[in-house]
Amino acid sequence: MPAPISEERLSRDREALLDAAEALFYERGIQAVGMDAVRAAAGMPLKRIYGLFATKEALVVAVLQRRDRRWRASLAEYVEQREDPRERVLSIFDWLERWFAEPGFRGCAWINAYGELGSASPAVLAEVRSHKQAFHDQIARWVEAASDAPAQPVCLIAEGAIVTASITGDVKAARAARAATEALIG
Repeated sequence: MPAPISEERLSRDREALLDAAEALFYERGIQAVGMDAVRAAAGMPLKRIYGLFATKEALVVAVLQRRDRRWRASLAEYVEQREDPRERVLSIFDWLERWFAEPGFRGCAWINAYGELGSASPAVLAEVRSHKQAFHDQIARWVEAASDAPAQPVCLIAEGAIVTASITGDVKAARAARAATEALIG
């Protein structure tokens, strides 16, 4: 009988699996990637994968949850380096521009997941909604500290910049969004 797998090993395997799945799903799309491709990229047997995540849907949700934590933490770290509340709001768009310029940028992972699975997967839809609410709440805190302007338009401007940059490949969408936000918050 094989020895049980340690918690440390399970944790490493889980992270390796999430890394592989995230890269594949983001690059190719969730539905275009079969579990055999995930297995090959992660370098682990399907039995171990399904031991970690009982379904592909559960794996997708875990990928989105982990990406949310990293993505929003990176944004917060960048924005909160600024002391001036107004500059914090405007720096959201500087951060977005840097993200748009990254090699392999394919837009918002949550919008992409929603486009593929949102109506068919309540679990994915819930995760997409959770991310969007958290992102909007994050922006709203910065806007409220900087201005009497409503936060919702800034959220919509940010979302629009993300979609525009994804579709056009033009990182300057972030600059236009920054200018619109600057006019809005005064």
